[in-house]
Amino acid sequence: MTPMEQIAFGVLLASSLLCLYRIGRGPTAPDRTVAIDILGTLIVGFCCIMALWTRQEYYMNIAIAWALISFVGTLALAKYLEGRSFDA
Repeated sequence: MTPMEQIAFGVLLASSLLCLYRIGRGPTAPDRTVAIDILGTLIVGFCCIMALWTRQEYYMNIAIAWALISFVGTLALAKYLEGRSFDA
């Protein structure tokens, strides 16, 4: 692992811990929703670093799938918190 990859991994790890703190202690549901969305983005970053480190392309496939699922989940949670139905 190169020094740049180690730095990126450390920054992502620190950011993940801060997101987990916000998920646990968030004063409102929208704060927790944003933290969950950011955590999903950080997991995509972890997958990308793993793809660079191991030279395995399936980590990128996992990252793309995770990003799509995270996006749809965030949209569904936002609509639920807004009180709207999923039809409109």
